[in-house]
Amino acid sequence: MSIRELETYVLNTTGLEACGFEDGQVFWDTLQERQPDLVILDVMLPGIDGVELLSRMKAKEKFRDIPVIVATAKGTEYDKVQSLDLGADDYLVKPFGMMEMVSRVKAVLRRCQPRESSRLLKLVELALDLEQHTVSIAGERVVLTYKEYELLKLFLSHPGVAFTREQLLQKIWNTDYVSETRTVDMHIRTLRQKLGGYGNIIETVRNVGYRLEGKHDK
Repeated sequence: MSIRELETYVLNTTGLEACGFEDGQVFWDTLQERQPDLVILDVMLPGIDGVELLSRMKAKEKFRDIPVIVATAKGTEYDKVQSLDLGADDYLVKPFGMMEMVSRVKAVLRRCQPRESSRLLKLVELALDLEQHTVSIAGERVVLTYKEYELLKLFLSHPGVAFTREQLLQKIWNTDYVSETRTVDMHIRTLRQKLGGYGNIIETVRNVGYRLEGKHDK
């Protein structure tokens, strides 16, 4: 088993889907069709070497944000510095342990994961901040009650999903009293009003309830 095959095997067995490439040209050709979450580049790749591949990736907008770990040989300080200057996110010095590789891969993935994706729920200019518990439209704050905020969060978290009034009562009010479904309608109405041109993103589904349908008035 080659080092490349061993690295691929270890990454796959630790829950990370991985594939290896025998030379730089095959990798570059594949990259045009499939974009990974992270790349480990060996500086000594045959064909197009790792430094050149890194330079090409950082020069193209669609590849620029892919995290890259560069593998360099022990004692090749220049390769390491050059790679970091070109935009590599981390490096591995050969020979390295497989568990060190896995640890560095997971660390870079965590570090490079867009913070906004977990902090914000967005629809065009409508943004719900999960940390600050705020809602804004084009940067302008929209003041919502707690229940209105929870309703909007639920809809933005599940675009296209239709919720019955009974489901909304259970999820937002923690009650299943059918007689209270008018409460849902009242809160939906005030939420729509406060969202202005975005109010129509909450669509009434006849004989069912409501869903986020993704369109808004300008």
